[in-house]
Amino acid sequence: MPSMRERLPALAAMAVPTLAGAAWMAASGAPAHYATTNLAVLAGACGWMLVGRGPHTALSRHMLLATLLVIMLSPLAVGPEMTSVTGDRVVRWFPMGAINLHVGMFVVPSLVLLAARNRLLAAPILLAGLFIALLQPDAGSGFALTFAAIGIHHVTKDWKVGVTAIVGFVASVMMSLVGELPPQPFVERVFIDSFSQSLFVGLALALSLAAGFALLTFAAPMSRESRFALAGALFGFVAIAMMSHYPMPLIGYGAAPIAGFGLALGLHRIPQR
Repeated sequence: MPSMRERLPALAAMAVPTLAGAAWMAASGAPAHYATTNLAVLAGACGWMLVGRGPHTALSRHMLLATLLVIMLSPLAVGPEMTSVTGDRVVRWFPMGAINLHVGMFVVPSLVLLAARNRLLAAPILLAGLFIALLQPDAGSGFALTFAAIGIHHVTKDWKVGVTAIVGFVASVMMSLVGELPPQPFVERVFIDSFSQSLFVGLALALSLAAGFALLTFAAPMSRESRFALAGALFGFVAIAMMSHYPMPLIGYGAAPIAGFGLALGLHRIPQR
């Protein structure tokens, strides 16, 4: 198992952008519970990253995979519905009291990590996630899975994962055309709003997110394909948030990406298959 010192880059990858985002929200007039929610979830995620371990048997890995896919499917049965700007039905959230959990941002990081550690099933796992995202529709999860596939392919050169990335890109573009919702302050349009306030504030948020991405890519205590898969997923979420009205992970308000990447970063040393 990684030592506490080895886990510090993963902790920093989460803490730097989340703390920067919380400070921005607190100083910019966001509802008080926005920053406190993000910070509370960060504390829980960091605790898990310090003590967590990955599934080390085939049965436990399959059970975790099945659980993640069921969670991702759950909004279709129990989630609140919204209507996109094009009039289409959008279902991406699991109700948790006063909070609606964005299931894609919670599930996708661990899903791509399992795909990265299983070369035989990598493409089917990613395709299953893309199919569920298409049902919701959720271009954010679609692009996250697509760029995770690109990251895995960069390391493994698996042609099946490469084809999955192409399929994912086409599906994600389709989802982005029908699944856009009106923006919410401090959730979507984070860079637009922060740069409009101050060049310094916008740059600080951008650099904090870039630092988290770099730490995920090069320093997290995981295998190279796992690091590239997680970094690809983060890049996909950020890319669609910059192009359209989708939640900005870590620096914007939202428990799901903090919990999701925290969960994945605590799944240490999953055996490769």
